[in-house]
Amino acid sequence: MITTPTLRRLLFREILFTASFVTLAFLALFVFFDFIDQLSAVGRPDRPGFELPQALIYVVLLAPGHLYELLPITVLIGTIYVMTRLAQSSEFTILRTSGLGPWRALAMLLTAGGVFASATFVIGDYLSPWSNQVAQAYRAQFRKEGASTIKGGAWLREREPYAKYGINIGALLPDGTLQRVRIYEIDNAGNLVSTLQASTARINNDQSWTLMGVERTEFNAAGPDVRRIETTQLPSYRWPTGISAEMISAAVLDPDRMNTVDLFLYIGHLEDNAQNAERYEIQFWKKVFYPLSCLVMVMMALPFAYLHFRNQGISLYVFGGVMAGVTFFFLNSMFGYIGELRHWTPWIAAATPGLIFMLFSLAAFAWLVLKR
Repeated sequence: MITTPTLRRLLFREILFTASFVTLAFLALFVFFDFIDQLSAVGRPDRPGFELPQALIYVVLLAPGHLYELLPITVLIGTIYVMTRLAQSSEFTILRTSGLGPWRALAMLLTAGGVFASATFVIGDYLSPWSNQVAQAYRAQFRKEGASTIKGGAWLREREPYAKYGINIGALLPDGTLQRVRIYEIDNAGNLVSTLQASTARINNDQSWTLMGVERTEFNAAGPDVRRIETTQLPSYRWPTGISAEMISAAVLDPDRMNTVDLFLYIGHLEDNAQNAERYEIQFWKKVFYPLSCLVMVMMALPFAYLHFRNQGISLYVFGGVMAGVTFFFLNSMFGYIGELRHWTPWIAAATPGLIFMLFSLAAFAWLVLKR
């Protein structure tokens, strides 16, 4: 009888090697497509210095984001390949006669899936957001005007007991400097009290911003009774606020580029200011459930080890794994949009694709493994 550590090492080594090979192959393909996409920006007058080596560095920095998206899919493909190859060569039959029962095999695969789930979480929550930020800052160095990472303006809102503030940020520089900042102060009756316009702003560590090149306009009365408007020019102005750099990044970045903690904090900020946080709540729960999909994927692969096809190739089964992985990827994206449009409970919208695949995996496991 083969001991559990020996079986675990055998399965882990095979799955890790195959899944890593498939991941590298898919990742190289995505990097190649990104590189082709960046060729249109190489040598342009508005991107001085952005040549082929710089484009390659930029797309390599984007690779962790693709790795995060690919891992559950490549784990499924790699595990299916390992299971079908073991069944084809009768190695899995030998393992079964040596005491490897269905539940024991499932527990080992889930342990391997847990390792991949942990790696997916670390990549998606730490490596991918960091590398994406570095990539955007690196590419911004080659923009002719201002080198801002994100332009077009972003709106934020902050509520205080005595007033509400609407903040518009025109651009965010790679070093964290804000450009073209406008702040509108509105009292609780809905009247405009004052406006602040600053050419640049810096976020301090004491819950305040330092505005530079400020024009402050104060309205002495509200509505049609305005009698005097005072405009003051200031070289600098300290504006107390609880809006942090992470909240600004959340407002200008796509939610899927944020980590779980920043999403949670930004959701709290939106709810405190009576803003719709549904989109960010769905993305938060997707961040929570997506690494767990690696566990579902290895569950789907186990029934393939119990199929009998000694004289048949395994290409068809690997192709089925690819199709299942692509289907999961599209379902994961589709249910996020549907949940936002239909106002579903955020965690249900995020968990539904994984639940569908888990039910399918359990049904296949019950039919092919337990009953047969």
